[in-house]
Amino acid sequence: MLSALHEIEANHGRVRERRWGARTLDLDLLFYGAEVRPDEKVWHGWADLAPERQAETAPDRLILPHPRLQDRGFVLIPLADIAPGWRHPVTGVTVAGMANALSEEEIAAIRPWG
Repeated sequence: MLSALHEIEANHGRVRERRWGARTLDLDLLFYGAEVRPDEKVWHGWADLAPERQAETAPDRLILPHPRLQDRGFVLIPLADIAPGWRHPVTGVTVAGMANALSEEEIAAIRPWG
């Protein structure tokens, strides 16, 4: 799955030169039902990674649910429109709950695209 997403990105001009650099397309698999992959220990290792390390280090495999899902308002706000009741299989919190926990500043910074 991860290699298929990377191939689609490459077909749209994505070049991976540096972590979190400018890109033409960024596809992330946020979750797959209640799957935790490869396991909870690895998931926690990535989810609990210090912010400065996040910018430098990328996983060598698919981590599910996405380890930054609960931290990203730009993901949670639109996701709450389509899957508010999805429950994070590690934290147990719903998408609506995660979105409601965002600060007013985080929510205000999110703008519709287009």
